Amino acid sequence: MTFIFLINFYIPLIVIGVLILVTVLLIIANILLGGNKEKTITINKEKKIPVKDEDSLLNILSKNKIFIPSACGGKATCGFCKVQVNEGGGEVKPMEEPFLSDEEKSRNVRLSCQVKVTDDIDITIPESLLYAQEYICKVVDIKDLTYDIKMIRLEFIEPKSMAFKPGQYAQLKVPGLEIIRAYSIASNPKTTHEIELIVRMVPKGKATTYVHKALRLGDKAIVTGPYGDFYLREESNRDIICIAGGSGKAPIRSIVHYLKDQNMPRKVKYFFGARSKKDLYYTDEFKQLEKDYPNFKYIPALSDPKPEDDWKGDVGLITDVVDRYCEDLSQSEAYLCGSPGMINACIHVLNKHKIKDEHVYYDKFS
Repeated sequence: MTFIFLINFYIPLIVIGVLILVTVLLIIANILLGGNKEKTITINKEKKIPVKDEDSLLNILSKNKIFIPSACGGKATCGFCKVQVNEGGGEVKPMEEPFLSDEEKSRNVRLSCQVKVTDDIDITIPESLLYAQEYICKVVDIKDLTYDIKMIRLEFIEPKSMAFKPGQYAQLKVPGLEIIRAYSIASNPKTTHEIELIVRMVPKGKATTYVHKALRLGDKAIVTGPYGDFYLREESNRDIICIAGGSGKAPIRSIVHYLKDQNMPRKVKYFFGARSKKDLYYTDEFKQLEKDYPNFKYIPALSDPKPEDDWKGDVGLITDVVDRYCEDLSQSEAYLCGSPGMINACIHVLNKHKIKDEHVYYDKFS
């Protein structure tokens, strides 16, 4: 009995001792291999960040207040956090492959969440990302726009203002979960002390469930931004075609209100596609703009109107409606926001009407 007792007593001690020894050996090996040496991240050939610990490039940049867009918290499932790695970074990982085109691979574009900083690294990122910030906000308004779409208005607490271009987006952090989601800014850029986001409920979506079910007036929220190359080209004087569906109305609304402040100097046709009347929102707002500004025309269309809708407007897929209304678009430009399938279909129709590829701007969301 004494022998068995001694075995039962010492075995746990031996196991713990082995684990401690293995841990110490791993730490020593890491030091000998240079794991604790100081590394340098060079950004755009100018800014340098000294780094001592080993972590993903995405996380290290975030700790240093450089916010690379990411919607999945570094799990390599969104493909947003792309940077160009000029030196260092190791080989492309299998998890990155589905998100990188051949052209991107030729330029050494990587997912920053999958690049571990173990040595000096040289990267190039869009200059605008150096100015994206993290904002602490207060929820000052929540409004049901449809049965599955809400508008939330966030007032900035620190910093107190955000300068953004009409069409850009911000990222909302979900508290308690490692989840970040991107939402286009729906408000007018002239209002810098707050932003409005339009959020459509996604079944089983953790971020949209948080917004639709848990978010309350007065709650604190954290957003980063602004982000995105989808924004109004202000230097242009071309006529504008806008096409959107669902929550894709957000960036177009920001663009249209910006143009409103300039008294609509350019001709704008805005096509909005929905299934039935219950999916329409901000209709009165855009119809009033249509009355106030002759250069602006709002064209909502329903693909499947119900008898009770008593719909007198355009019917059909939004691409078919665009096809009916548009003629020669060779001197126009287009702003599109919707699902990848919708965007591709819209581009096909616009090309039919001779629009130039370089004058088509779009924001795809899944």
